[in-house]
Amino acid sequence: MLKSIYFPNPIVRSHFALAALSMSFVAVLWLAGCTSHPPKHERAAVVKPVAQGLSETAALGRLIFFDPTLSASGRLSSSSCHDPQHAYAPANSLAVQPGGRDMNRPGARAVPSLRYTLLHVPLWHQERAASRMEQIEELARGDNPPTGGLGWDGRFNTPAAQAAFPLLNPDEMANVDAEHVAAAVRRAPYAAEFRRIFGEHILDDPQKTLAAVGTAVERFQFEDPSFFPFTSRYDQWLNGQAELTDAERRGLALFNDPAKGNCASCHLSGRGVDGSHPIFTDFQFEALGVPRNPELKANRVAGYYDMGLCGPMRHDQKDERGFCGLFRTPTLRNIATRGAFFHNGRFHSLREALEFYVERDTNPEKWYGKGAGGRVEKFDDLPASLRGNVDIVDEPLTRHPGQAPAWNQQDIDDVVAFLNTLTDADAKGPVASRAK
Repeated sequence: MLKSIYFPNPIVRSHFALAALSMSFVAVLWLAGCTSHPPKHERAAVVKPVAQGLSETAALGRLIFFDPTLSASGRLSSSSCHDPQHAYAPANSLAVQPGGRDMNRPGARAVPSLRYTLLHVPLWHQERAASRMEQIEELARGDNPPTGGLGWDGRFNTPAAQAAFPLLNPDEMANVDAEHVAAAVRRAPYAAEFRRIFGEHILDDPQKTLAAVGTAVERFQFEDPSFFPFTSRYDQWLNGQAELTDAERRGLALFNDPAKGNCASCHLSGRGVDGSHPIFTDFQFEALGVPRNPELKANRVAGYYDMGLCGPMRHDQKDERGFCGLFRTPTLRNIATRGAFFHNGRFHSLREALEFYVERDTNPEKWYGKGAGGRVEKFDDLPASLRGNVDIVDEPLTRHPGQAPAWNQQDIDDVVAFLNTLTDADAKGPVASRAK
């Protein structure tokens, strides 16, 4: 399957070897709590044989991936939020997923799909101009944004850093410490296999146990083809094995048109230079000014803002004010199977997300509330002093109230039709209604 990997730029290619070793474990442990148990057809996965074709380590990783006993609640596994029937994304349409010891603590951000990007994400990096003045000019123009890293804010580059976060985070798997994780593995049906693969005394060392858990799950995601199937109709069309409808072709043209949707400038849609199929992301960061989501408990706290690259979860970029409000561009593969869109899960239908994208500036009153003096308060999910970071220079984000949106309703119908062609053959369709 390496033949199908799309490296969007030379930096990605040069970082791939190191990124491949560290990133997939990081991504698989990027969990947010869910109320559901593992899917019914997988609930016995911790005791039944795994699929053939996996290495011993990957087979063990599969058992771990579907095991809810690694959480303090005993109800939360990786597959609870990253459901294989839903392209390894949540099965429900909640904005964020609950977790914690009693499964009553909400996560902070929407849970992403684990498909496709795990083998492709470059290490977090930011190439800088030589002088400070040139750096300031780059930021002002929006040139050369940061790239890579896992999570909406790209803060995870190493297995050690990521392992401690979901497994020990009180809002997610909520283990008190590494020893509690090791104790859960000792009790698991696969404990003997764990020792056989990683050494007789591995479970005596909690930190080494965490690392071994990550290694096993990493191998599962690298080796199991369900994480990178490339079975959508778009893939078939690229291979000359299917035809797109007239509506889908129109949608693709609108998606690619730099004067219309301009989507392909970030969600790369063409083949790689080697003929590989696209992942539909450039792994860079963008500030879109998504409206504040009143569904999030954190947003009820006055003065709280999720500012992406510069905090509150990421700390090393907190002084880079030009990064505030930037979040990583997600893949659009299987986007039509999602029930929550953008980093804060603000929208719950694909059509609504697209309407916001093209009407944000032409009809801001439709998307934002009013502030002091009764004026529409655009970009209200950022402090007023940082709202200048939001993209207003790239189409279709350059327009003004009273102008026509880049897409009309028929155009949006066509783009939705095209985006549905990115759904893999095994992925369930859109969530019909929002979970309560």
